[in-house]
Amino acid sequence: MDRTAQLTARLPEREIAYDPPASAPSLHVRAAQVLDANWTGSSTVPSRSLYPHQWSWDSAFIAIGLRHLSPLRAQTELETLLAAQWGDGRIPHIVFNPSVPLDAYFPSPDFWRSSTAGRAAGAPRTVQTSGIVQPPVHALAAWLVHCADPGLSQARGFLAGVYPRLAAWHRYLLHRRDLGGGGLVSVMHPWEQGMDNSPCWDAPLSRVTPAPARSFRRADLDHGAPEDRPTDLDYGRYVRLATDYRDRSYADGDGEFAVEDPAFNALLIASEHALARIAAELGAAGTARHARAERLTAALVKRLWDAASGMFLCRDLRGGELIPERSVSGLVPLVLPGLPRPVAAALVRTLCGPHFGLGESTAMVPSYDLLGEAFDPHRYWRGPAWFNTSWLLERGLRAHGERQRADALREAVLSLADATGFAEYVDPYTGEACGATGFGWTAALALDLLHERPGHTVSPTATGAFDTSDKGGDRG
Repeated sequence: MDRTAQLTARLPEREIAYDPPASAPSLHVRAAQVLDANWTGSSTVPSRSLYPHQWSWDSAFIAIGLRHLSPLRAQTELETLLAAQWGDGRIPHIVFNPSVPLDAYFPSPDFWRSSTAGRAAGAPRTVQTSGIVQPPVHALAAWLVHCADPGLSQARGFLAGVYPRLAAWHRYLLHRRDLGGGGLVSVMHPWEQGMDNSPCWDAPLSRVTPAPARSFRRADLDHGAPEDRPTDLDYGRYVRLATDYRDRSYADGDGEFAVEDPAFNALLIASEHALARIAAELGAAGTARHARAERLTAALVKRLWDAASGMFLCRDLRGGELIPERSVSGLVPLVLPGLPRPVAAALVRTLCGPHFGLGESTAMVPSYDLLGEAFDPHRYWRGPAWFNTSWLLERGLRAHGERQRADALREAVLSLADATGFAEYVDPYTGEACGATGFGWTAALALDLLHERPGHTVSPTATGAFDTSDKGGDRG
């Protein structure tokens, strides 16, 4: 029995929605092998070594790829994550596997103390989680997973089950995290934004007194090169922020770090559009959610667009100003369908210009300004190219009519995922693998791109870059 047959024989026949595309069966099988190796029975770990639990936005991206192998498993991925949602609506950024030793990852469950410190916020008692959040990709993932097999989704009541939880998640963000009063969501820790070590955080973090080095042990250095990871000083500041948040019983709004981030808000807007689609599928009106997404898009442009930089910038709410650092986060809003045309055009120019070099000096999108003083091609989020952000920008380019650039980026993602053994991230110049290999979202998003037809366009509907009306791709 070949490997594809082994992977599919374990699952009910109903689950298998697609055959491997004839164009690249070997890459398809290898991506499936990574996802199978990282599957725990109810969710997928990003990496067996470095990240041995369930991560929030990882699971959303992983579900988007899993839908091509097993819509049932993709649905289960999201349902498992949402089962750990807190009473106040937040989806924690880590759901801990109790079978994993405490010293395998830090901060571990005994640091977060979710069931005690998070009691006032409604943390679950039956599972241990972190207390912070990650970017809200979940409603978008749920909609795409539904579209992979609507019959199975309807039979299981998938959308009806996840919709109330996703709506509560968005309410939490929009009502509890509008710390600047301008309609946008704020992150209270660099880990919440997902791009943990970005130079965008250097100025806001400089105000934070680091936790003593002796108060924590960095398990990440057991699995990654120190020169590729955050410095001890930065890590001490991360620990201090998380400790203070925990000691406030995870009450929002009073921390030293509060930043409005363009990627976090763009993904919320994309998920608001998706949530409107889900509501309509369930027989409810989605117009109010589409209207809210449009208002959020206007607020994003008003508060974070910087015409001089040709991109969106982060806003430091404690300092009161835009942060003058060019990060890939400021390009991610290209996925939105409602961007003013001049803004979308400027983003494409910036993406392909000297600061990010796409198609000229880089094949995949670097995480930080190539010309910036803090640029480092290997250090975590300070320069390397990541597969999830390149996937998002491939979608954005395609949605705004940049088919040739989108096709080239698609090909680069697939080629580098294959060549690096599905690396966590890569050197943007050389494509050298960095971080963990066999990485979950790298395999999943490569799989998603394999099921897309090169050269196709995306319909300019309310879901923009993630519209599924153009099915394109070599689907079985």
